Amino acid sequence: MLSAFSVVNIYARVFLVHVFKANAFRSQFKKHSRDGYATFSTGLPHSIMTKKILLTGGAGLIGSHIIDQLQADPEFSGREVVIFDNFSRGQRANIAQALSRGKVTIIEGDVRDRDALRQAMDNVDLVFHLAAIRITQCAQEPRLAMEVLGEGTFNMLEAAVEAGVRKVIASSSASVYGLAESFPTREDHHPYDNRTIYGALKTWNEGLLRSFNDMYGLDYIALRYFNVYGPRMDRHGVYTEVLIRWIERIDAGKAPIIFGDGTQTMDFVFVEDIARANVLAAKSDATDAVFNIGRSEEISLKDLAKALLRVMEADIPIEYGPERAVNPVSRRLADISRARDVLGWTPAVDLEEGLRRLVAWWREERAEAPHGT
Repeated sequence: MLSAFSVVNIYARVFLVHVFKANAFRSQFKKHSRDGYATFSTGLPHSIMTKKILLTGGAGLIGSHIIDQLQADPEFSGREVVIFDNFSRGQRANIAQALSRGKVTIIEGDVRDRDALRQAMDNVDLVFHLAAIRITQCAQEPRLAMEVLGEGTFNMLEAAVEAGVRKVIASSSASVYGLAESFPTREDHHPYDNRTIYGALKTWNEGLLRSFNDMYGLDYIALRYFNVYGPRMDRHGVYTEVLIRWIERIDAGKAPIIFGDGTQTMDFVFVEDIARANVLAAKSDATDAVFNIGRSEEISLKDLAKALLRVMEADIPIEYGPERAVNPVSRRLADISRARDVLGWTPAVDLEEGLRRLVAWWREERAEAPHGT
């Protein structure tokens, strides 16, 4: 575990980097703007004629859905997709259908392995960088978080530059904001209220992307996801998401448990909408830019649990427990106008429909598992 001094040192370094970059970032954000929103352009053709497409963490929840949409998109279908994953979170079942369609290569590797990344980048010119560990695991294993999210992202960018990659689409997070000061929260909101290792490292990742863009001309877009959910969420393990735990309890006739008073709000966005944002970012001429990806609709944990109970047709009271210490952010609400204006992205799946799809998938998975586990 990191000492208190080491943790403070990490935050201090991240803070200093952003103090020096903050003014440049804000002026860059307004550059070539329309109503204050940047419209950066690479000067490259709108259609990205890729050789190979690499996804780090490609067998996970979001990566596997990106692959499905790439294979269905005329602009990308037929191109070879390379999945780089250590399968610590990703599941081979998530990519089974993609594999059956062909032109998919699996490289079982870790972003901490520089040589493996270099080999995986061969003949690649588009990268979707999704490899990460969860916010809760980051809190419990901060050194692992530094290695995977910090050094791992540096390794990916270094290998991408060496291979001549044209563009990186990076998965960032609303965690960079911490508890925001304004709602809906815009992309130019400062990152200084984040108090998690996960959020600090996502902020660091965005700084790396800007630095590699300046130093090497590497084009990128960073997408700040809000609360992602949908089919292929982790069903097993220590870090299973709250929605899956609620579904399991409700199905067993038990009450969903909320830690805290249930007034905390989140901005949930369906995984297929997240994947579509990634594909649109890859197609876009935009570069050196970040975008919020949410529904721009907030819902309290209490109302979320009630919505899930309705979808599962269960009449069970909600139970409450002590609030947890990790990520104690009381409100999330994204301003997504920039993604709409620049990428042409808007969310398509509303919350209740998304919950219905999640529950249907969970039931199918349970039915197919040995002994219904």
